[in-house]
Amino acid sequence: MTTSRTGRTVTLIGKPGCHLCDDARAVVAKVAAETGATVSEQDITRDAALYERYWEQVPVVLVDGEQHTFWRVDEERLRRALMA
Repeated sequence: MTTSRTGRTVTLIGKPGCHLCDDARAVVAKVAAETGATVSEQDITRDAALYERYWEQVPVVLVDGEQHTFWRVDEERLRRALMA
């Protein structure tokens, strides 16, 4: 993982074949590029603990390890969270 200009990390938790995950990925990538945040992704199909915790909510977005949102990512809300 690279160090971001803002020191913030956005984690996208999703699964393959998830159209909402694809939509969320695009928003996360755009906002992270604007703010300098680092992005990581985790796949619930490869991690039993993540699957159990988030399977009903994917995609899930974490900001610095804390749940920010799920299902749909609001670009402005994510931007505000990363700039706070």
